Amino acid sequence: MNKIYTSADAALAGLLRNGMTIMAGGFGLCGIPENLINAILHTEVRDLTVISNNCGVDDFGLGLLLKNGQIKKMISSYVGENRIFEQNYLNGTLELELNPQGTLAERIRAGGAGIPAFYTKTGIGTIAETGKEMREFNGENYLMETALYADVAIIKGWKADKSGNVIYDKTARNFNPVMATAATVTLCEVEEIVEIGSLDPNNIHTPGIFVHRLILGEKYEKRIERITNRNR
Repeated sequence: MNKIYTSADAALAGLLRNGMTIMAGGFGLCGIPENLINAILHTEVRDLTVISNNCGVDDFGLGLLLKNGQIKKMISSYVGENRIFEQNYLNGTLELELNPQGTLAERIRAGGAGIPAFYTKTGIGTIAETGKEMREFNGENYLMETALYADVAIIKGWKADKSGNVIYDKTARNFNPVMATAATVTLCEVEEIVEIGSLDPNNIHTPGIFVHRLILGEKYEKRIERITNRNR
């Protein structure tokens, strides 16, 4: 089965529709699927629910989809670097489901593992417990959190072989591996595609069974979200 597509546009063909849910890997601007995001930007798809650690910045990453009016709802854990996000949320044009970061990661992992819900202490006594079921275990209260699943996951790897086995580079191994397991169709873009057998099986982070479509990224800006320089 050939999983390699010639471009991000080709990989997305036939998958996008209004109102769908998309998981997008990355942490801040690290390890984000730049080419797939840009390809979605140039489509007519609207009313997207996007599950991602954050929503990029005003002029890069998922922030481009937000600026273009394509995102209806974000399910995230951090939203502090995007002024358009703040404006749209405050004026009521953007829905937000804000999660503690570990809870977001576990909700996605649970979706991939077929676990419909789980209990956690995180959020007890805060606004995060609003509207959620609470149960007592061993004399302590826990919140029930439901799993997250998406129609499509777009993720970014470093290298992959032609079967779709993927490895990530350092910090870019963030939300990408769990998202690969928690969607009906997973699209992965990488910086290099190698022959089957070239990767050490012990170092593969996402097995190819989870990757349905694979592309070689055309270019990567790899922006730094906020540059801080030390005075010398």
